[in-house]
Amino acid sequence: MTTEPRGPVDSSRVPRYAGPATFARLPRLDEVPRADIAVVGVPFDTGVSYRPGARFAPAAVREASRLLRPYHPALDVSPFAAVQVADAGDIPVNPFDINEAIETVEHEASRLQSDGTKLVTIGGDHTIALPLLRAVAKRHGPVAVLHFDAHLDTWDTYFGAEYTHGTPFRRAVEEGIVDTEALSHVGTRGPLYGKRDLEEDRRLGFGIVTSSDVLRRGVDETVDALRQRIGDRPLYVSVDIDVLDPAHAPGTGTPEAGGMTSRELLEILRGLAGLNLVGGDVVEVAPAYDHADITSVAASHVAYDLISLFTLDSAGPREEQR
Repeated sequence: MTTEPRGPVDSSRVPRYAGPATFARLPRLDEVPRADIAVVGVPFDTGVSYRPGARFAPAAVREASRLLRPYHPALDVSPFAAVQVADAGDIPVNPFDINEAIETVEHEASRLQSDGTKLVTIGGDHTIALPLLRAVAKRHGPVAVLHFDAHLDTWDTYFGAEYTHGTPFRRAVEEGIVDTEALSHVGTRGPLYGKRDLEEDRRLGFGIVTSSDVLRRGVDETVDALRQRIGDRPLYVSVDIDVLDPAHAPGTGTPEAGGMTSRELLEILRGLAGLNLVGGDVVEVAPAYDHADITSVAASHVAYDLISLFTLDSAGPREEQR
């Protein structure tokens, strides 16, 4: 017998500022038999190199998500009605031991995905991308990666530390858990330590679409290039909120001028409809630096778009829309 998905609290009956403090006021994972898609938080920021505070992001993004509505007109999907989406709460990680925290995230993400559930993860700092990639690679093998970020995050070490928010994608390449024929940065910009940073990044297999490239080429051309590079490979999407210009996301740990708009980011994400998405995250929201919740609102919409894209895949094939 098919069970209808249990959706969010009805905002016509309970005002959106009331009700449960889950993502989009969805049911908790323990309130449903199983979930096709689960939203999970990782309140961890021990890997940051500048401003801390991303440990408070899961709660802030959930609070901002109260504004979300159940129908996504751009993708023509009602994600919460089409499949079961639930909030899996937060993964409790050790804030004093990065290695233990990474192991915990990998273990819990693997457990949550063991029955085929897809995860949309709210960080936390970008360190958590490594254990999340490990978890999806266990199920799918090496995955394509679409990495939205102002920064490369392929540096070797910081102060001798191999596991930080600036190193996860280098470690992922070294561990063989990503497909080096289909790795892309989008939205990178700003000063680097030297030209060698770009050379080493290229050697690891990454292609780069800078924020200036998005401006000059436009969304459609950017999407076409990314889709050609990704093909039908299993795809993991990682969104560092600092890919957005500080005007659109001031609440982040390492802001860089000259970034993308939230409109550009969401339109590129929507252009991924029909691809084989297997996981995604939105990280580096540091709400203390944003007095108006601009960053948390943007992050909640990114998570909602990822859920909607997963829903299209889970609900069966459909004609691509952009």
